[in-house]
Amino acid sequence: MERKNISLLQNGDKIREVYLIKDVTCRLTNGSNNKFLDINLIDRTGIINAKLWKCSDEQAEQFKTNKLIKISGNVLDWKGKLQIKIDSFELIENMNEYDLDIFIPTAPYKSEKMIEHIQNEVSNIENIDIKRLLEYVLEDKMEDLLYYPAAKSNHHAIKGGLLYHTVTMIRSANRLCEVYNFLNRDLLMAGIILHDISKIEEMNANELGLVNEYSIEGQLLGHITMGVRYIERISKDLNIDEEISMLIQHMILSHHYEAEYGSPKKPMIPEAEMLHYLDIMDARMYDMKKAIENCEKGTFSEKIYSLDGICVYKHKL
Repeated sequence: MERKNISLLQNGDKIREVYLIKDVTCRLTNGSNNKFLDINLIDRTGIINAKLWKCSDEQAEQFKTNKLIKISGNVLDWKGKLQIKIDSFELIENMNEYDLDIFIPTAPYKSEKMIEHIQNEVSNIENIDIKRLLEYVLEDKMEDLLYYPAAKSNHHAIKGGLLYHTVTMIRSANRLCEVYNFLNRDLLMAGIILHDISKIEEMNANELGLVNEYSIEGQLLGHITMGVRYIERISKDLNIDEEISMLIQHMILSHHYEAEYGSPKKPMIPEAEMLHYLDIMDARMYDMKKAIENCEKGTFSEKIYSLDGICVYKHKL
């Protein structure tokens, strides 16, 4: 029987299918104080909320993050969003019986190919210090880069998402450097490859590309501050030219553009300005594409909070 992927679910469906538990919270109902489980389930096609009402302590103990579970229930519409009301469930004891790629949202390109693409770009860099710095970072972070997402829940929150975000920005930058030919391509490429590199330490992700939580350092400092400190340290170790190190640190520091989003400085060099717009363009295009993937033509998506709460329209063209 054909698998009932999350992207195929519709209001009124009765289902019996296996999904991965992304996260689960035990809550109390208003008034009666009965326990219920608020669960987010995923497969590679999407995410859906589910509820198990009037659950016992024993049942609650069985729901664990990053575990597979077979559920039976009904798909309902709750305030414009699909939700599963779980009637019964069965925990999958041996996850090795399943192809986990079915359940993990993953970048559309293999991580090894994306790494190769980035390495090819680095090989074309002319500035020796920038090239040495990037080669060191890629080797230092290689193991984690193969599976790390770019976020916990926003853009590119998928296995290999950090690489995918980087490669897409590189492709856009190569075209834009032809238009704005006064940009220093080597410096811009360094900013693209390094601007989010400390998300690897900011988030605790497993090899499925799922983030369980933010690290203590990630919560207290964030990837921007952590990235600046990392580049400062390895620049000294590698004896990188001080201005090059400072410019790259400035690009990392300013790429969110606003203090309220974590950047204490606005871009003050052309390459930093371009980095910011490449970053936000790629993030918003990713979220827009994702929002309308499963919409019918001529309809709107649900509200997308990462896009300022707008509903994205899927036009008929």
